[in-house]
Amino acid sequence: MVAVTERAARELKAKLLGETSHPEVGLRLLPTPGGRFMLVLDTELSGDQVIEYQGSKVLLVGIEYFRALEAVTIDCQDTHQGLFCL
Repeated sequence: MVAVTERAARELKAKLLGETSHPEVGLRLLPTPGGRFMLVLDTELSGDQVIEYQGSKVLLVGIEYFRALEAVTIDCQDTHQGLFCL
């Protein structure tokens, strides 16, 4: 199960609200060919892990990625290039 820190949830909500105001839409984690994950707008699917923050679905994780992401915590940190969330 993916965990999200308070700071990361706040940043995810800001990103989400910058792209949509639709209450049923959240940010879905999807893999890229390089073995990383990206965020795309999507709606909740049956079996998803849904992380909510202040009434918004800030992160959607498909059941097919539970094993790959189990015990992962998403957090943000300040870097010389700005805020970086991982």
